[in-house]
Amino acid sequence: MKRDEITTPTCDAMRAAGSWNSDWDIMAELDADWTERFMHTVARPLRPGVLDPKTFELASIAVDAAVTHMYAPGTRRHIRRALDIGVTPEEILAVLQLTTTVGVHGLAMAAPILREELKRREAA
Repeated sequence: MKRDEITTPTCDAMRAAGSWNSDWDIMAELDADWTERFMHTVARPLRPGVLDPKTFELASIAVDAAVTHMYAPGTRRHIRRALDIGVTPEEILAVLQLTTTVGVHGLAMAAPILREELKRREAA
C-alpha cells in the first residue's frame, strides 16, 4: 500500500480527542500503517464495554504517572477526566501512592549498594 493510500482513523480520532502524544508524530510519519495498527491495538481498553470509565481513568493515571513512563500531560488529562466523572481525590491519591511502588525496587536495590560503597570508603 502506498503512503498516500494509508488511512489512520484511530490516530486521527486520538488527535481529535486530544489524547495524541506529539512524541508519536515521527513514528506516524515514518510508518503510518504500523502506527495505526499499534494504536488500534492499544486503544482496546477505550472501546465500550471493556472497562468502566472509573477503572480506565485510574489505570491510565497509574500508567502515565509510573516512574517508567512519567507522562505528565496524560497524567493531567486522566486526573481531570477522573474528577469529572466523580472519582474522589482520595481514590486518585491511593492510585498515585500505589504507583510509587514501581520505583521502590530501584531504591531497594540501590540502597544496599550505597551502604556497601560507603563502608568500603570508610575502610580505605
